[in-house]
Amino acid sequence: KSSHHHEPELRDLLSVSDLECSLCIRMFFEPVTTPCGHSFCKECLERCLDHRPNCPLCKQSLREYLKAGKYNPTVLLVEIMAATFPSQLADRKRVHENIFNMNIPIFVCTMSFPGISCPLHVFEPRYRLMMRRCQETGTKMFGMCMYETGKSFADYGCMLEIQRIEFLADGRSLVDTKGRHRFRVLRRGHRDGYNTADIEYLEDEKVEGEELAELQHLHECTYQQAQKFCEHGDAALRQILMHRGPLPEKEEDIQATKDGPAWCWWLISILPLDPSEQLRLFATTSLRARLTQLKHILTGILQRCDYGHQPADLRPRGRI
Repeated sequence: KSSHHHEPELRDLLSVSDLECSLCIRMFFEPVTTPCGHSFCKECLERCLDHRPNCPLCKQSLREYLKAGKYNPTVLLVEIMAATFPSQLADRKRVHENIFNMNIPIFVCTMSFPGISCPLHVFEPRYRLMMRRCQETGTKMFGMCMYETGKSFADYGCMLEIQRIEFLADGRSLVDTKGRHRFRVLRRGHRDGYNTADIEYLEDEKVEGEELAELQHLHECTYQQAQKFCEHGDAALRQILMHRGPLPEKEEDIQATKDGPAWCWWLISILPLDPSEQLRLFATTSLRARLTQLKHILTGILQRCDYGHQPADLRPRGRI
């Protein structure tokens, strides 16, 4: 008699518990393996490394691994899970996607403005997590709001787009962002330690005919005052202009964008204004009201000989 030796299948040798992350006690999702040979879900490991740059199991230093800022999936583990437990893997993916179906992440720090750069120094674990998620979703966008007493953050903010991230060896990162669009907060929430919000985008009211002609005249007068302000400043203002660049050119169509002329936001970002004043200018959807207020502020500054004595803060704007 000839007997056929039955080769055990991979499924017979493994149980789901063999493919579990020791941190979340769920089946691996996007598993990564550290240089010391331990495997975890990518997100689980990243969140541990936000707090301490060591392997959660053997405590070996992962500083160089962390500095690379990129964790490649362990392909063999992914293939084994797909081959042996496809339905459980599909369930795990659904859980992950539900977790990520969320509100806009909100970075609570400073005023930011459409078209204006906003460099950030990120070191708090909750904001490290936020930055990674923004990168991973592909949008590379999050909301920036300043703190407001009595609330977790102000009712208005600006969407920022991540332009570049530099990861440091200790897990901190230097993030270059640029303002995109203004928004109003409709509802506040939380996720994993940071704030979130439901938002609606702001859009300047459009005018036409005689109103538009008057608005264009006001725009021209205010821009000329802004030019005088920049041309006749003292050493402190010249330092600001070196840091922020020159006054942007006028746009031909002052109603072309939802947020109005870019030079207005550039000017508001450098004027010696109280944050509450900046927020009022930011929140209005009337370009006429914004220009009228700017014209009033510039007139007052130009009438004072020492108007450059209160420079805008030149320190890195987002030390979190």
